[in-house]
Amino acid sequence: MVELASQYHTITAVVEDKPGVLARVASMLSRRGFNISNLSVGHSETPGLSRMTFVVEGDEWVVEQVTKQLYKLIDVVRVSDISDDSIVIREMALVKVKSTPETRPEIMQIVDIFRANIVDVATDALIIEVTGDEGKVDALVQLLKPYSIKETMRTGRVAMTRGGPATGSKKTSADTTDHSAPDTEVVP
Repeated sequence: MVELASQYHTITAVVEDKPGVLARVASMLSRRGFNISNLSVGHSETPGLSRMTFVVEGDEWVVEQVTKQLYKLIDVVRVSDISDDSIVIREMALVKVKSTPETRPEIMQIVDIFRANIVDVATDALIIEVTGDEGKVDALVQLLKPYSIKETMRTGRVAMTRGGPATGSKKTSADTTDHSAPDTEVVP
């Protein structure tokens, strides 16, 4: 029997910016056994609405089920599977790494190569901020490991479609009302 590799899908949701919405979304998906490998939430460009970015592991059926379940929540305004769209993906990380006067110049050189920033300097450690795709963040973390990483905090994936208004190219059967802006051409 051939086992299919799991795929990661990026789903965005616009939700009402109210207390408890994140908890309701997370608990609903958890109760139904969906593996959310990443969840980021922040205010959107519209007052009173927040934007969530989910990374779900699974096939197209899982994406459709997650979308249907999200639309059942009253606080959810719009859901889009942007996995196949032309998108920009970023992640931010803070990495606290041990440093000595001898290793500090080497660490600073690595930080410069990755266009990262040193945001805190102590006598025995540096905190580095890096923003980029997941591969860039992973690569920087790997290069800093020999210097002894004390702590790491990553935001997880945030994503946005390129070009015009976010519409999401995939509509599911859960989309009974068009909550989105008119379709626009996505520039690859």
